[in-house]
Amino acid sequence: MGSTSRALGGFVAVVALVVGMTSVASAAQEHEARPGAVDWRPCPELAEVECGTVRVPVDWTNPRGAKVDIALARRKALDPAKRVGSLVIHPGGPGPSGVEFAFAAPYWFSQDIQDRFDIIGFDPRGIGRSQPIVCSSALLAARPSTTPTTRAGFEALGRYNRELAADCRARSGPVFDHADSLAVVEDIDAIRRALGERKISYYGVSYGTLVGQQYAERYGRNLRAMVNDSNLDHSLDARTFLEGTANASADSFREFEKWCAASETCALRGRDVGAFYDDLIARAGRGEITEPGDPTRKVSASQILDYTLWSFYDPSWTQLSEWLLTRARTAPQRLVADEVEPNAFLPAFCQDWQIRPRSLQEYTSLLRRADELSPHMSRAFLGHQVLHGCVGLPDAANPQRLPQLDDAPKILMLNNLHDPSTGYDWARSLHRKTRGKTVLLTYEGWGHVSYIRTDCVRQAADRYLITLRAPADGTRCAAAESPELPIQPTALVAGPRSARSGW
Repeated sequence: MGSTSRALGGFVAVVALVVGMTSVASAAQEHEARPGAVDWRPCPELAEVECGTVRVPVDWTNPRGAKVDIALARRKALDPAKRVGSLVIHPGGPGPSGVEFAFAAPYWFSQDIQDRFDIIGFDPRGIGRSQPIVCSSALLAARPSTTPTTRAGFEALGRYNRELAADCRARSGPVFDHADSLAVVEDIDAIRRALGERKISYYGVSYGTLVGQQYAERYGRNLRAMVNDSNLDHSLDARTFLEGTANASADSFREFEKWCAASETCALRGRDVGAFYDDLIARAGRGEITEPGDPTRKVSASQILDYTLWSFYDPSWTQLSEWLLTRARTAPQRLVADEVEPNAFLPAFCQDWQIRPRSLQEYTSLLRRADELSPHMSRAFLGHQVLHGCVGLPDAANPQRLPQLDDAPKILMLNNLHDPSTGYDWARSLHRKTRGKTVLLTYEGWGHVSYIRTDCVRQAADRYLITLRAPADGTRCAAAESPELPIQPTALVAGPRSARSGW
């Protein structure tokens, strides 16, 4: 593939291959990979929750080959007389633990959901308790520049990614090459069978919406209900995908600027927030920013961008404004290199998305476009790391395509109007392409993840999960009085915060 325009050029052949592979997997599952019942035991970390495992093939097209144990956690329905069934939950990422999401379920889901559903969390393959993918920290720290200006620099980035992949593969085993969402889809249906459920309900957050879409396509007949919260559109080519991440971060920055201009709690009120921020990023790039009280600890530009983006997730704008102002007041110090950025989600992501710039010209063109759309946040963690992290790697096993939802029940999509990560344009795009099979509910506020925002959103989702009555398509829920999500209790945001290795 020599350009972004060719990133999706082989889709017909790839889709045919995927269909053939899933047919093989289907036959293999029924005859070779039928999981046994889960041996539930009290979880060591939290005895009120039950833990267990399901053993599945690493490669679903080779069910007699190597196996991996998928870690599970179950919170049984609190009112057995009203029990509806099992609700499988996915916290997004890829990277966070679904087991820990189940631990935090009382702080996330309403009492009605806890009463009526067994809440089933799982650590996706390659994550947490499910044979995690691990890589050399020294090699991670040796990453070359992600803004190369020469062909040699661009080629060095590709060589580095291949070397890192080889290291991770050697340390993690064959699961490294089978971490894509289609493999996770097969794992979920193995979980369903091990639970003894004819149908499951599903709630997926962020990257979990991609897994949900592909489960609905592959196993729609085994799906009772699905809520996809903060949606990815897996049909987008590389350029459109990266434009979406840039637009989402730019929108959230503009909302932060507007809030700062009007709010007495903004520590930057009265300043040109954009100019202040750009100056801070430039100073960090020169090694002039340190942690308050510790001049030996540098604050890199990437750390500032990451902290800003994560603050948009809640959002916690007051805290962000104070954090930025405090660091702007630190004294210049000796220049040091950036600290290492997280890398855990890339093996799965690069197998799911055909984002492979093949030349320095294509790479810099994509970066330039991000700069145009999001001048303050274009190098924020998500879009930029996705772009540089997949350079030079083999083609994606599960590349972009639109899911076919003919066998699935109606899917409820939730999305915030001002989401810094899974932008509202993605939700509208996916909904338009799947009209008749999806219902879109819009929360007219800020941050990442909708369900926890207001009673309007939560009650609509709960009603659908319990009764299968979806809200009217196009339903909108007004923004909460305060745009900021309360920081306490901290467990309230366990899901999105734990997902901060990605979406």
